[in-house]
Amino acid sequence: MLLAVLDVGSNSAHLQIVDAHHRRPPAPVFRLKAPTHLAESVTPDGALSPDGVERVVAAVTRTVEAYRRRPAADLIPLATATIRDATNNAEIRRRVREATGVELHSFSGEDEARLTYLAVRRWLPRPESLLLLDIGGMSMELAAGAGDRPDLAVSLPLGAGFLTRRYLPEHPAPRAAVDRLRRHVRTAVTPLAGRLGGPHRVFGTSKTFKQLARVTGEDTVLSRRQLRRWLPRLAAMTPVERAALPGVAAARARQLLAGAVIALTVMEELDLPALEVCPWALREGLLLRRYHELRG
Repeated sequence: MLLAVLDVGSNSAHLQIVDAHHRRPPAPVFRLKAPTHLAESVTPDGALSPDGVERVVAAVTRTVEAYRRRPAADLIPLATATIRDATNNAEIRRRVREATGVELHSFSGEDEARLTYLAVRRWLPRPESLLLLDIGGMSMELAAGAGDRPDLAVSLPLGAGFLTRRYLPEHPAPRAAVDRLRRHVRTAVTPLAGRLGGPHRVFGTSKTFKQLARVTGEDTVLSRRQLRRWLPRLAAMTPVERAALPGVAAARARQLLAGAVIALTVMEELDLPALEVCPWALREGLLLRRYHELRG
């Protein structure tokens, strides 16, 4: 059975088609990313700018056309927080529907955390107590538990793109701006420290964590100690210089510093010496859930 998920976010519309039939992991069949580059397209009133809306429509059109050329049984079209929380989200959905016939759907941040938790649970070879962290463009999700459903699922307004615009508009970034962002993240995360339970095996599931692991010298592990050493270096760089680092995409280089500040501060506040990078996240959670729904 071929299933497809289309994840429309702040950096790209990402189409992934997999063979989900009795596979662990589902075998990739086709993948296409069409850029959206929405990080700088959010206006002060929370809307996407007209050029940002045009990029969303063009990216979804391109990926939907690619999907329709393949024999996938189903398409799951997801709009993540950048579109979900835009004040003109109804217009964006209407424009996409008129151009492609596809209705973009969204989940709450807490539901996204639960779906990502499902993906990590299924990725592990055996059940374990786990904590996951996922830093997106507009929000950060956390989930923790030992069963099939998390005991805790939380979404915080700590997205790397969002906080770059608010706290780190200058590059290189002044030390005072980085310190202000660290205080903001600390205030948001500290109340969670007593609610997580544990001990947990800790995972980071987003592109931000993958890039930070590469930058600090590991592909699959992110160390708090190494990240602390790298933070001043990232703050002193321009986006162009960050884009030259191993594993850093040019489209994400501007917000990499905010991602590093968020990751380090959360790891400090939750006393996490390190985390593992899990390749499965929200898209895989959606595919797994849809596969089980279709099978009844």
